[in-house]
Amino acid sequence: MFSSGFYITAELKIIDKNKISETCEALQSLCRMTLQQESGCTIFQLHQCQQEPTRLLLWERFDSEQAYHAHFTQTYTQQYLARNLTEVVQHFVSDCVL
Repeated sequence: MFSSGFYITAELKIIDKNKISETCEALQSLCRMTLQQESGCTIFQLHQCQQEPTRLLLWERFDSEQAYHAHFTQTYTQQYLARNLTEVVQHFVSDCVL
């Protein structure tokens, strides 16, 4: 099923390997808050690499690029970023293909 929107796949790396659980819990909370509070976001899903638990993927779908940028102005997003638990390795903007 094709769904228009602004899709992001972000690869993250946990900065401190001793904080894997803390980081995953913080990101799970961010995922919940984003989906509950941002009507312009319909997918915000965390994945963890089985071979390397410090590597994470965030799959995101926003209604528009503006909704994506608004996500970074939210208090809970700013609070997560201030904790400096992860760094962005790379990110991709993509479209659904039939």
